Amino acid sequence: MDSAAKDEMQPALPPGPEWPEQERAEQLARGAALKWASGIFYRPEQLARLGQYRSREVQRTCSLESRLKSVVQSYLEGVQTGVWQLAQAIEVVQGTREALSQARGLLQDMSQALQTLEPLRERVAQHKQLQALSHLLPRLRAVPAAVAHTQTLIDGQQFLEAYVSLRELEQLREDTWAPLGGLELPVFQGLDLLFEALGQAVEAAAGAAGKLAREDPALLVAAVRVAEVETGRTTPLGQVPRDWRQRCLRALQEGLERAHFGSPLLPAPGALPGWLEALRVALPVELATAEALVAPCCPPQYNVVQLWAHTLHSGLRRSLQNLLAGPELEAADAFALLHWALHVYLGQEMMGSLELGPEADVSQLEPLLTLENIEQLEATFVANIQASVSQWLQNALDGEVAEWGREQGPNTDPSGSYYSPMPAIVLQILEENIRVASLVSESLQQRVHGMALSELGIFLRSFSDALIRFSQDHFRGKSMAPHYVPYLLAALNHKSALSSSVSVLQLDGAPSGALAPVEAALDELQRRIYRLVLEALQAELQPLFADLPSRQWLSSPELLESVCERTGRFCRDFWRVRNPTVQLLLAEAERAVVLQYLSALMQGRLVCHGADERTQAAERLRHDAAQLQQLFLSLGLEENAHCAPVLLALRELLNLRDPALLGLEVAGLRQQFPDVSEDHISALLGLRGDLSREQHLAAISSLQAALPPSPRASRRVLFSLVPAPAPAPASCLPSGSCARALMLAE
Repeated sequence: MDSAAKDEMQPALPPGPEWPEQERAEQLARGAALKWASGIFYRPEQLARLGQYRSREVQRTCSLESRLKSVVQSYLEGVQTGVWQLAQAIEVVQGTREALSQARGLLQDMSQALQTLEPLRERVAQHKQLQALSHLLPRLRAVPAAVAHTQTLIDGQQFLEAYVSLRELEQLREDTWAPLGGLELPVFQGLDLLFEALGQAVEAAAGAAGKLAREDPALLVAAVRVAEVETGRTTPLGQVPRDWRQRCLRALQEGLERAHFGSPLLPAPGALPGWLEALRVALPVELATAEALVAPCCPPQYNVVQLWAHTLHSGLRRSLQNLLAGPELEAADAFALLHWALHVYLGQEMMGSLELGPEADVSQLEPLLTLENIEQLEATFVANIQASVSQWLQNALDGEVAEWGREQGPNTDPSGSYYSPMPAIVLQILEENIRVASLVSESLQQRVHGMALSELGIFLRSFSDALIRFSQDHFRGKSMAPHYVPYLLAALNHKSALSSSVSVLQLDGAPSGALAPVEAALDELQRRIYRLVLEALQAELQPLFADLPSRQWLSSPELLESVCERTGRFCRDFWRVRNPTVQLLLAEAERAVVLQYLSALMQGRLVCHGADERTQAAERLRHDAAQLQQLFLSLGLEENAHCAPVLLALRELLNLRDPALLGLEVAGLRQQFPDVSEDHISALLGLRGDLSREQHLAAISSLQAALPPSPRASRRVLFSLVPAPAPAPASCLPSGSCARALMLAE
């Protein structure tokens, strides 16, 4: 196209508006020019070159204008070319629109033609369906008979033949679907129900797998084969896949659980051990049957032995959880369940049997009893056993107490010591319960051990309380015991038997102080029995010591002979107490006699008149000390345990002829017996009857200046147990703080 044609097609461009920035650009240019001119022509000598500058700027301006004109001209030519191309595109679009309108008209005409052909198409489809049905008609007529025959096969448990027949019927139904456009003939409506009936029959056979494996393994194999074939088959479009393998496995599990744990009734109280024993026998037999008979009838992927083991384990665990959620178990049931679940179940008698393969291992599964279950069962067992042990111990104590009032004395063993089976019974009860608990677990053993020690402590306190009631009833005359003291001595032997054998209750690895509370209770029981025996001895001797000291005591040994005779008669059965308890008892008895002797001396009933009486009293003390020593030596008390030598020390206080030396004797007495007090010394010095007030005070004050007690001094409590009544004010000989006050006053 020539330039003239282009010019004709180019529209006249209206004058455009001025650029908004034009005025600002001109101002900036003028400012820059003025700045440049002011800089150039600032000096006068530059004005001579003004013409040169003007011509140069004119040339530069012309050059710029020509360049601008060239750019604008090029831009205008591009715009003209674009406008021409747009006009050409409009013409092409208009032609395309007209062609599309013609095509739309042709399509509408074809659609109307197709609607006129639709009845013909339907007739053709019907013809094809009738043609296909005409070919399948003989087979379709045989479908009702085939369905009935298949049902008969299912009822007769001929699973393979029934499955083949069903597959043929299903294939026939698939053959009719395509010609009929997916329609199902009424003759096939019961086919799905027939498949379901076969599936249920296969399930029933799998549920009785153990029985069938023994009686009719072919039937079990047929059921499993049908399930496997149906599971691996590709189902027709539109049908839900039949996963008969899972149904078969589920039926195997449910049938196994139903056979062993299907009864909703839990074992009655006391029947749990029998139920567990039956399971101990039945479950290994079931696993052996699965391994020997059921597994060969099933594919390897069934893992029959593992399935059997896991199913039995889960069913047993669920049954035990239901059992524990019910009423609280008795002690025997709780123990049987704990022992069975923790030891028997996983032991070689059951799931850990060497005859079972590794597939039967259930040790990695969730345990039968959770930690909470074990805690619950242990608490139940300990609570019930504690009640039983408490009752057994109380019965043993009641039987022992009932014998205390009988006419016969305590029983003796071959050595002549008093004997009763009660300590052995008590320890046997506790030891047996601890031993039985150790068969279950260490935690249960520790629980029962703590319970046993607690009950033994309660038993010892009850024993002690029974002895106190026995003593009170005896002395108050409510029930006079013919053999009161012998039964107290027998109680000491009971304590000795318990002390010597209580170590059997000590657990291996337990802290050494675990038995400390029981040992403390035994020591307290022994002290209480000692106190009761000594109270009886004091009651025997108290009337005799009422006349000591006296003039009769000075002149005749009959008074102490009566004391020794009665004491010997009272202690004649002490030999029936076992060592070392008998030594402690004899020592306490001897000290009790000496204490009563000292207490009588302190009462101030006698004051010697003259040196002869003091000598006589000193000799009486020496004779009495020797007589008491001889008595208790004959009873078996070791010589180093005697307290009677204190009388010899007191003898020196009376036998001393020079009162000025009394301070030394008092100091020596204090060194031998640190618990002697000023009141005791004052009362003893009062027996002399020859001391002035100053001599009395001087002797007493020597206690303050006495040397510390020697290491060999007696550490046994003696004088501190002897009451020393203060003399009457009229005849008071000051002692202690009172004496020191008087000395200061003088």
